[in-house]
Amino acid sequence: MARSSIYRGKRSSLMPGTQHLTEDKAKSLLRERDAKIAALEKEVSQLSNQLSTLNQAAAAQARNHPMKRRHHPLTPYGNMVQEAESKCGEKRRQLVNERARMGRNASIATAAALNALPDDKPQNPLAQRIVDMFKDPAAHVAYLNSEQFARDLLKLNHKVRPILEEEPRVAFLQSPAYVFGDIHGNLEDLHFFSDNVWRLGMDLTAGNFVFLGDYVDRGMSCLECVAYLLAMKLLLPHKVFLLRGNHETRDVNGWEEHYGERSFIYQCRERFGDDLGFRVWEQTNQVFDRLPLAAVIDQDIFCVHGGIPRPVSAIKNGGSRIQDILSVPKVAGINPPYEHEDEMYQQVASDCIWSDPASEVQEASGVDPTTGFGESLRGGGAICFGHTAVTNFLQQQGFSYIMRAHEAHAEGVAVSKGARVFTVFSTSKDHNQGSKAMAGCILVDFEKMQVINRSPAYRNQYVHRRDSVSIAMLSDQEIKQRMKLGLIEADPNQHENEEWEDLVEDEEESSSEEDDDDDDDDEDDSEDENYVIDSRRKSSVDPIHTIASPPGSSHDNHHVVWTDGESSETVRKFDFSNVEMSNRKKGRGLRRFSAINEEVEEEEEELSTVNGDDDDDDDEPMENVDPMNKMSFTNRHPTKRTNNYSSKASF
Repeated sequence: MARSSIYRGKRSSLMPGTQHLTEDKAKSLLRERDAKIAALEKEVSQLSNQLSTLNQAAAAQARNHPMKRRHHPLTPYGNMVQEAESKCGEKRRQLVNERARMGRNASIATAAALNALPDDKPQNPLAQRIVDMFKDPAAHVAYLNSEQFARDLLKLNHKVRPILEEEPRVAFLQSPAYVFGDIHGNLEDLHFFSDNVWRLGMDLTAGNFVFLGDYVDRGMSCLECVAYLLAMKLLLPHKVFLLRGNHETRDVNGWEEHYGERSFIYQCRERFGDDLGFRVWEQTNQVFDRLPLAAVIDQDIFCVHGGIPRPVSAIKNGGSRIQDILSVPKVAGINPPYEHEDEMYQQVASDCIWSDPASEVQEASGVDPTTGFGESLRGGGAICFGHTAVTNFLQQQGFSYIMRAHEAHAEGVAVSKGARVFTVFSTSKDHNQGSKAMAGCILVDFEKMQVINRSPAYRNQYVHRRDSVSIAMLSDQEIKQRMKLGLIEADPNQHENEEWEDLVEDEEESSSEEDDDDDDDDEDDSEDENYVIDSRRKSSVDPIHTIASPPGSSHDNHHVVWTDGESSETVRKFDFSNVEMSNRKKGRGLRRFSAINEEVEEEEEELSTVNGDDDDDDDEPMENVDPMNKMSFTNRHPTKRTNNYSSKASF
């Protein structure tokens, strides 16, 4: 009895205000609370049972559908790196890698396991022939002039087309990534990057490779450069990204009378004959029609050939410039367009491959202060983008920088628009930048960017001057063949002075023959219903009215005629009254094509209304710099930018 009183006393002390309760009320309150506790315990028990049931169901589902995880398959092959003698006979360090099976010194069990593994790299004779050609083009002169090379190009185009069709119009990738500008058929500079950037091959080099377009025209090795890049895309589709430039359009790379022997169509037909050469040209352009227009690195750097496009969708409704580019058809002719191309998105594609940063003069008077866009001094409907356009684009997309090509710079890389726009140019020749011009690329590595330039002091081992002692033992016929392939070049100063002097004469001759060719038009070829060139529509940018570069830029190489007959540094209207507007002749009596088919066997031919760019001025030579000229830009965030220039080249 005493113990019960003590118990009741403890419970009363734990319950404030219970001293004034009667014993019956206290018991009632305790029973109520005990009931609540029991209810909660029952709820906990039910939840525990439900959790156990869900765990069992999840385990059963995991057994039936195992979670996907990244698999790292073991390869039975290894790469042995060793030094080799230089192909040109010079005493310089050269690394080569040899692929061989592993397990020779392993235990019996390990060797048996390695031997049982499948070959992780299936043999591709087509790509291997092209890679071998690129490594030593001088040893493959016969192959480069053979019909086999043409057939390989046709097969390569056929294999690469479906790969590109699977890619979006904007490629998204992660750093590290190497970004390259215009190549323009320059095998020598492409070899420089191969020897120094992906020395052991792209497959053994960490990072991705982004090429910003303009692979053909101007240079003498367009076929070799295109073949190598497409072969690498075939072998490494998720590592090599090829964007489209304005020279990857028929209206530009088909203008033979403008570029002469340096035009892509001329080199195709000169190498393989009119019929087979035209097929190679057309099939390669069908691949160009499928190239992506832009790339984004680390969701921070926008890569494109020309520049940012004007918006065509309302930003308030969830649209964006990236979405505009993604909406461009996966097969787009652009210049000229296909029938299925929407004019609005044709404008987007044209802006991506043709636009330029506005000059300081245009920023003051020629650019819309609201949108930041204006008419480019190139003419022909091309646009330019100023500070406002760059700021709006970067803020809307959440990017920090824009990397583009499209304009030649003797330093290889130039910076503009408050150090937010990088212009990369990866060829040092054929743009009248002088003998001291450099070819550059940019390495994007997370929060750091480095510029890599080829110094004029760098000596190559693939392309030689006509008076070089390295080719003294070659016969005249061998020298002639190698000159056609771009492996031997004449005096560059003499070539630049003479190359464009005959342009007007060639155009006059071609125009006199144009009427005769019109009577021979043959329109019996079948047409592909899906992809047909619309000859009645105009392109957003008319190449025939464009010039190579805006006046006053570093490679303004057309003679500009001002309306008042005087040259000026201010913005004035161009006089294009002396430009021939009629359809231009491709040469060699090729007939017109009103529609270009996607068929492999049948293509219709026509006089091309094409245009391109042309070079005829020289910049002052630069000081010699180190063979590997690097600049680094650290801390990519614009609010914390601390650019570190460690190069002798100046912007």
